[in-house]
Formats: sequence, C-alpha cells, structure tokens
Amino acid sequence: MILRTMLAALLAVALAAFAAPQAARADIDIKVDQGIVEPLPIAVPAFTGSSRGAEMAQVITGNLERSGLFSPIATAAFPERNLDIGIQPDFAGWKGINAQALVNGAITVEADGKLRVDFRLWDVFSGEQLLGLQFTSTPENWRRVAHKISDAVYERLTGEKGYFDSRVVFVAESGPRGNRVKRLMIMDQDGANPSSLTDGSYVVMTPRFSANSQEITYMALRPSGSSIYLFNIETARQETLGRFPGMVFAPRFSPDGNRVAFSVERGGNSDVWVMNLATRAQTKLTSDPGIDTSPSFAPDGGRIVFNSDRGGSPQLYVMDSSGGGARRISFGAGRYMTPVWSPNGDFIAFTKQLGGQFHIGVMRPDGSDERILTGSYLDEGPTWAPNGRVLMFFRETPGGAPRLWTVDITGRILRPAPYQGSGSDPAWSPLLN
Repeated sequence: MILRTMLAALLAVALAAFAAPQAARADIDIKVDQGIVEPLPIAVPAFTGSSRGAEMAQVITGNLERSGLFSPIATAAFPERNLDIGIQPDFAGWKGINAQALVNGAITVEADGKLRVDFRLWDVFSGEQLLGLQFTSTPENWRRVAHKISDAVYERLTGEKGYFDSRVVFVAESGPRGNRVKRLMIMDQDGANPSSLTDGSYVVMTPRFSANSQEITYMALRPSGSSIYLFNIETARQETLGRFPGMVFAPRFSPDGNRVAFSVERGGNSDVWVMNLATRAQTKLTSDPGIDTSPSFAPDGGRIVFNSDRGGSPQLYVMDSSGGGARRISFGAGRYMTPVWSPNGDFIAFTKQLGGQFHIGVMRPDGSDERILTGSYLDEGPTWAPNGRVLMFFRETPGGAPRLWTVDITGRILRPAPYQGSGSDPAWSPLLN
C-alpha cells in the first residue's frame, strides 16, 4: 500500500503525494478539505527504560500537536502502558481509541553513560511499522533527541521536512513600556532552555542567524550610536562589523554566511549595503533617494528582497544581489515592510499595515498569490521555520507587552508560541546539525 500525505494550502500550494521507498506501507492520510486539514489522531506513550521516558514523549507530543497536523490522544485513554519496543503493540486496543498512528520507544543507558533511544512509528489500522530509528546522545541532550524523533515522525507522515530540532533567537523585553530593557535571548523552538546572550545594558534589535546556526548578527543601539555585531554562540565572542557614519541597522546573513547585508542611514536617506566578512569590503547596493531597508537574500544568494518608499510608500522590491535590476513586487493596498525570503525560495513573508491594523502575509517572489495570514493591533517581524511552512512573529496589544506567535502558511494554524515571556524580533534557526 502507498503512504499518501497531503498538506493544506489555501495559497494554491499543491504538495505532492509522498511515498517512502522500497517497502509496503500503510495508507495514512492527512485529509485536506477545502484547505482545512483534519489532524491525524496519534498516540505517543511514555518511552520505557528511563525516568526521562515520559518527558521525552511529552516533548514529542507537544511538537506534533503545535504543528496543527496531529491530534495527540490523551494518555488516560491508552489501552497499553510500558510498551516493549521489541513486541508489536495490541493494535485492536489502539484502534478502539481511534489512534491512527502510534509512536513507542525505549531508552537505554550505555556503559559510557550515553543514552540510546530506539523508537518505532506504527500504522495502527494496518499493523505495519512505518519507521524505526535509533539515536545516541549524552543525557543532557535528551530534549534534542525528542526533537529529532518529532522531525522523523513529521517527515514520514507528511512528506515535508520537520522543523523541531531548531532554535529561536529573539529580543526579550522587560520593564515599563517607555523604558524597556531589551536583551538578546536564545531558546529551543518549543520555548525550552531560554538563555540570555546580552546583559540588557544596551538596546538590541533584529537578531538573525547564520546558515550554520552558530553565529548571530544583530543591531546594538547605545547613546553613542548604533553598531552591527557578530555573536558566536559557542564561544560567546562578539565583534563589530566596524564603524559607519550615520545609523546602521537591519543586518542579515547571506545564505553562505560569507556576507552580511544591512542598511545605513545618512541625512534622512537610507540605503542597502553588503559587507564581505572575510575582507570587510563594503559595497553600496542602492542609491535611491528615500528609505531602502530590511534586505533579505534568496536561498540561492542571487537576489535580495527589500522594502523601499521610493515610490511614495513602503513597498517590496527585488534586486540582484549585486544591486542591479530592482523591480517592485507588491501592488496591494497598504504599506509593506520587513520582507524575508523563505528557506525553500517559494514565498516571501512580510509585515503589512492596512486599515489601522498590522498583518503578516506571504506572496510569491514575483508578487503573485499574496495572502494575508494574520491581523491585529500590531503583528510584525515574520521569520521562517526551517521547512518554510510555519512563521513566527511578534504581536502586541494596546498597552501590552509584545509576545511571540506562530502561524502556518495557510493562516489556519495561528497560536501563541510556547515561550511565556515578552519577546519581539524573533529569528528561527536552520535545523541543527
């Protein structure tokens, strides 16, 4: 039998049916009905062999549930406990609670102290094993193993890469509205392990990951002026890109990590620049009167999308990464800002101000298929998950503090991010190695 999976896409995204290679498989479908996905009922019992087993199952369950494509079954309904990884489950019992997929696993502590985690993914109605993998890790990295298992299950059942083994860097905000302390913070994508990278003695803005997830570039604002920094996550080493006359802001890495594009404001005019990180050579890419800012590279590095008010209001433009051939791609009503190219290259996300509200939207790189995904008093700063199917952004209510939210590219799955604190300017990392 063929495993076929279809993902919802009101943007006319037709994702092809997926068949895993060279094996008989079950017919599990994530149904699409006029753009509405019927979440797949799935059960994830506690893994056996370790006190971490229940926590690991909870992390996997949480990841799959937040994707909106899966409906985890409550543990109280489970017909079996302590499933042996080497014995087939009682599929009749799992059918009785309408579980269509089942994930079970076992944790073994090796002689050297490392954890070995084996897991199986089952099609309950056919009784067939869809996936069986093993991971080995140090005990402190057990959450990453749970994220990797989540990614494997997600990919096997949807045909799309997962996005759970990743991190988010953002600006954590605290204090009164007129005098907020802004720290650079990093966390797992599910809100776990938050850690401050700066001490809050200066304002930080627009952090962005490099392609290898080991470096961050961000803007620092002090009374003496603004600077762009590179921050190495492993070593905590920081270095500035140098001094620039005027205000420098909105940095972003090129896909190969060898360049940083940014904006420089001088005398009321803002242009896009790029710096070669090896030579520190700087190149000015735009020379138009007005404000050109928020550059974001295409995944192949050949083009840059940016926003500019050269036509009278902020709109989106695409140009060659060398700076030539700029052309406008946004033509709807409203003001377009903060564009960011998706990792797959198929969409550009943006912030749109229209009718007294702010929105997160997406469009094709040629400006077609524009779709508005959210709307509120203030929605801003989209960033893409590594698989290009989910966006994180920040939302602020009148008089309230900003919070992180997520939305999928259909606009159907909209929810607060797991992090409970105040935060803005999120940037999602690529998948970790």
